[in-house]
Amino acid sequence: MTPTLTVANMIESYFEQRLIKQRQASPATIQTYSDAMRLLLVFAAEQLGTTPARLTMKQLDRDMVLAYLDHLETDRQNSIRTRNARRAAVRSFYQYVGYLDPTALAIVQRVLAIPAKRTIKILFGYLTREELAAMLAIPDQRTALGRRDYSLLLFMARTGARVSEVIGVNVNDLSLQGKATVRLHGKGGRERVTPLGADVATALGGLCAEWGCDMRKPSPVFTNGRGQRLTRFAVTHLVRRTVAGACVTMPSLADRTISPHTLRHTAAMHLLQAGVDLNIIRSWLGHVNLDTTHHYVEADLQMKEKALEQSGIVEPNQARYVASDAVLALLERYR
Repeated sequence: MTPTLTVANMIESYFEQRLIKQRQASPATIQTYSDAMRLLLVFAAEQLGTTPARLTMKQLDRDMVLAYLDHLETDRQNSIRTRNARRAAVRSFYQYVGYLDPTALAIVQRVLAIPAKRTIKILFGYLTREELAAMLAIPDQRTALGRRDYSLLLFMARTGARVSEVIGVNVNDLSLQGKATVRLHGKGGRERVTPLGADVATALGGLCAEWGCDMRKPSPVFTNGRGQRLTRFAVTHLVRRTVAGACVTMPSLADRTISPHTLRHTAAMHLLQAGVDLNIIRSWLGHVNLDTTHHYVEADLQMKEKALEQSGIVEPNQARYVASDAVLALLERYR
């Protein structure tokens, strides 16, 4: 007789067999999915007055998952984008449950039918060359940590690397002789080689020489004062601290949310404005889909205005139509 599968059994099988062995998911993906499932189990256990280990699939039904997704937004103040990401992780688990336990198919189908919540597409922000220069002027390059901060900010702004890729760079990933490059370890275990400008190569070479790095060893490039690899939080804190200092000379940075990812957007936008082909930018950033890279074209207002000027189209100087009927005037408000 086949033993009854518990929720704990299925979760262990999902992570060990599905994510790690079959999909060979990256540590970051595994952690993200683990967080989503942990939050679901803790929430359901609290609602039912039990422990996560005692939960059954019947208890983790569609209503419970919907309540969990609402809890993420209302109680945990998660954004809709985060809510949808958690939903995607939960869906992936339930799809696996459908293969393991056919008796749970009814529950699985109802959970999989939960739609994603629509989000408002917000254009991302990026730094102008003047704003970036103001930020790079903040680190005190007379100190060792100041030189590290400068090198780190410059590296992010020129390569467009993700935070996980930045903190994961090792000394042996750098090739600083001749045409300098760096090997980045991207999402999904994908690697790419990105060229380094002369200013970045000089800064990194000086940093490695100052700290006595052996260029053949996989030791971290960006470390804290104790020689330990920087964390995501440390990089985020550095960017925020630098922005706060740069606001004095560059007021346009005030009241803006500048994150490490803003520097990634900045690298992409500067490449686009320099006339670099979108396919090259896609490869540069490590995008799988070209549609993702297309968002940068949508965000660049200056390029749109230039295209309008070159097209010879002149905006007609005509007065806006005014509705004469009360109902039409009402509908006009929603145009």
